[in-house]
Amino acid sequence: MIELKRRVRTQDGAFTYDAQTRDSIGNFFVGELERLDPTLHEPLAAVTWGRDIDLREDVGPGDDLSSFTQSAFGSVGGTTPGGINWIGDETTSIPSATVDLDKVAQPLRLVGYNLSYTLRELEKSMLLGRPVDQQKLAAIRLKHQMDIDQMVYVGDPNSFENAYGLANGSDVATDTVTSAWSAGTAAQMQDDILDGQQKAWQASGYAVCPSHILLPPAQYALLNRTNSSAGTQSVMEYIKRNNPFTQSTGRDLDIQPVKWLNDAGASGASRAVFYTKDVNYVRYPLVPLQRSQITPQDMWLRTTYWSLLGQVEFVYPETLHYKDGI
Repeated sequence: MIELKRRVRTQDGAFTYDAQTRDSIGNFFVGELERLDPTLHEPLAAVTWGRDIDLREDVGPGDDLSSFTQSAFGSVGGTTPGGINWIGDETTSIPSATVDLDKVAQPLRLVGYNLSYTLRELEKSMLLGRPVDQQKLAAIRLKHQMDIDQMVYVGDPNSFENAYGLANGSDVATDTVTSAWSAGTAAQMQDDILDGQQKAWQASGYAVCPSHILLPPAQYALLNRTNSSAGTQSVMEYIKRNNPFTQSTGRDLDIQPVKWLNDAGASGASRAVFYTKDVNYVRYPLVPLQRSQITPQDMWLRTTYWSLLGQVEFVYPETLHYKDGI
């Protein structure tokens, strides 16, 4: 017995059997005994920037730059013994304090996304109960979030000079672990985390101890190994409660996975980021998504969604530290 199948060309040019699709509005042939799930299953995508950094919200659509100032103080003496500004009865010159104020300015760059559809597409999609304008807007919003995600973590140094992100700041100190975690022990992972945290703390003059750690997903998963020195606790559970930040503040250390860290280090190495999530130390300037007026042209309806994306502002780069090769 020969089974005959009807070959149908789809809108995207491909061939399929017993099925017709329309990519823009979702028009399908459905068999009498076929149960179609009407749920719209959007592409899988994960963005985490809103979890890991605070926004600088005072920038607006008319701004070209976001800027901030950095102050340096100076005086005779220092932190070593003998650095106190003592004066005596015969002193004729009293040391004074000096202040050096520097401004750091970074561009806000324009990004845009066009949303267009025909009147016929709109009518057909309304009959199907799947408004094409809402579906395309959902795609634009997802793309905008993915663009912000990239700029927050790694920036776009290939397109713009010095356009770095949270994971590759040029002024942040970096060192390399002795061996990769995949070949190491629970004790080594614990030592590397405490060392990275301590180095950032020390660089800040012991003023700010990192409250957050970002890890590549694979290394994040390795932290669930059992820590033999802590009984049945994993390295993750143990280190969250046994570290300088938690001991001094009573709050758990925040450890999170970030996909951008797989090759963020030097020569494509994996990287861990130690930092404090605080708008006063590091933040991201962002102008939310804006929309132009809908413009009709012949059978088309068009509008443009746009936004201004800044660069991560390292107000105090000494509060961060990178560890490569984990």
